[in-house]
Amino acid sequence: MIALAQMAEAVLRCADGREKTALSRRYAAEWQAARAAGETPEVGRASPPLHPARPATPELLSPRDVPRRRPGTPEGRIALLHAVAHIELNAVDLHWDIVARFTDTRLPMGFYDDWVKAADEESKHFNLMADCLEEMGSHYGALPAHAGMWRAAEDTADDLMGRLAVVPMVLEARGLDVTPGMIDVFRKAKADIAVAALETIYAEEVAHVAYGSKWFHFLCGRFDEDPKERFHALVRTYFHGDLKPPFNEEKRAEAGIPPDFYWPLTGTD
Repeated sequence: MIALAQMAEAVLRCADGREKTALSRRYAAEWQAARAAGETPEVGRASPPLHPARPATPELLSPRDVPRRRPGTPEGRIALLHAVAHIELNAVDLHWDIVARFTDTRLPMGFYDDWVKAADEESKHFNLMADCLEEMGSHYGALPAHAGMWRAAEDTADDLMGRLAVVPMVLEARGLDVTPGMIDVFRKAKADIAVAALETIYAEEVAHVAYGSKWFHFLCGRFDEDPKERFHALVRTYFHGDLKPPFNEEKRAEAGIPPDFYWPLTGTD
């Protein structure tokens, strides 16, 4: 078995969505089987690219240029699923990138176990969304997508605590806020396959946010820093704009993020 960081780099350098997620799931299964057998596989070192490989489509646009479609129409629901598929594919790369990019930081094996599991689940989520799109007569790449998804990774390429604060604890936590509304859209449309897929994503994303919170607090403890103050400073440094309510306070709490972490970052009094 090759070192974990090399596995991560190979996933990052694979362009096609289906191929990327198949490779991701194969490597995750190899790592998890070794760990279940009581082994301590090599993490190793790698040279991850600053930007992951991407397929020729979708066309990537500035967020303000991505067409807005009403979710009450079939076209709007396809666009919504396409946007989620794009988020999930980026999440696959984000989780493998955190494995490969920060190997200079001494971390417990549990750190790698968590992010490999998250990458595996994000791979499953992309495939669920791609399957839904194909069932509705479309496919991933058929519509333009948001070009800013990787910005948080670029901004935090040299800051592990910044990465944990902004990616799982802000961006993925936002998914907990908005996914129930998306599920309602597809439930009203009687799109049972999409509802089931989104419910799977919603249930599993809580753990990904929790991994971010757990390892952020772990590093704060190592450096004797106040987690809330450090979180606020990092989000103000790396996140562009205020956090937007409403918040799913129940699921955020389940993931280990209390209200006094995010409400002060809304820009409201």
